[in-house]
Amino acid sequence: MKISSIQQLFLVLIPVFIFFSCESPSGISGHLDGVDGNEYIVYVIKPQSLQEVGASYFGEVIDSVVVQTDGSFQFNNIPETVSSALLEIVLQPNGKPATFLEIEDPSKSNYMPIVWTIGERIKISATISGFQKSYAIQDPSEVNESLIKLRDIHQEAFQTNIAGQEWDLDDGTELLDMEQANLEFQQELIQFAQQTEYFLPAMVALRWVSPEGVYERVPEFLVNQCSKWKEEDHNWVTSLCQMASPESLPVLIGDQFPKERLPMVDRDTLSIYDIMGEQLTIVDLWASWCAPCRKENRKVLTPLWDQYHENGFQIVGYGLESDRNAWIAAIATDGADRWYHASELQGDDSEFLRKLRVQTIPANFILDAQGTVIAKNLHGEELIAFVKGQLGQEY
Repeated sequence: MKISSIQQLFLVLIPVFIFFSCESPSGISGHLDGVDGNEYIVYVIKPQSLQEVGASYFGEVIDSVVVQTDGSFQFNNIPETVSSALLEIVLQPNGKPATFLEIEDPSKSNYMPIVWTIGERIKISATISGFQKSYAIQDPSEVNESLIKLRDIHQEAFQTNIAGQEWDLDDGTELLDMEQANLEFQQELIQFAQQTEYFLPAMVALRWVSPEGVYERVPEFLVNQCSKWKEEDHNWVTSLCQMASPESLPVLIGDQFPKERLPMVDRDTLSIYDIMGEQLTIVDLWASWCAPCRKENRKVLTPLWDQYHENGFQIVGYGLESDRNAWIAAIATDGADRWYHASELQGDDSEFLRKLRVQTIPANFILDAQGTVIAKNLHGEELIAFVKGQLGQEY
């Protein structure tokens, strides 16, 4: 039988069609292990601002798909973007809000940030249980590989410093232990953000440092990130640098400490610069009702003052007090009457605190002889080691 020219053309096209039909189209697809008979939905969420990254109940749902019984899913409506965009892939059992993100414990997180570029083909694998920690991409781009590295750092830092820890906060004495553990957790993410060459993963790290958006203990991190990315062509840079503006952050390391005159416990009014130590001064923010502050008075500051005062070391305490009698009693009980104490007796609503832009105690600023802040918020053994290192004396 003679084959027509049209039939010949069809036969030529068949292998080409078969070849292309075996290739997944550009877009996002994946497979989930552990499908248990319940219905699950995978969503694509687009954060509308930097503050919405990793934030529960925020972001725009731009696509969703029901996970098939074999665990597969394929998104069909990912919008085209001119440049790369940060999206969040979120797994929910049917009936839960699309934008509800598990953010308190990374090992249970039900979402994962992803960078999407038009024309890209992304194939995801994960398990239903522990979505974020099991999440993987087949042949990821360099930027998505960076996000997976960040995920691993986040998971490990949480397990090392926070997971399973129980602090007794009833009397507040273990508050500093909890804060130190959280700071060590944050430092791992901060280091990633400082070293990565990719803007969007850095912003995810920034948000994971504090999902609540509170950077009072690590304000220098925000300043460094603004400086690093200020030339980046992305609308989130404006938000980042607004967060890093000096008027919204506590006094920074390297800043000159404010030259304030304060009412002292003996009712005199003195300038901090008139009573500073010749070498080193700690401006300590505390309160008579603050258990970790009181412990620091007795266990750390009193011994430091006794050991180093003759070597040019000074302490100036500022009390967040409203009851003068309680303040004076606490100073005497703790043996803290060795050094200077000031308070406006306005509790935490004082002009001095507003100038320092501090909202959390215990807190401190460590000043050199010229009043420059050289360290902040060191406590316990870390503070002892720092003073010893600065003054070069045995403790």
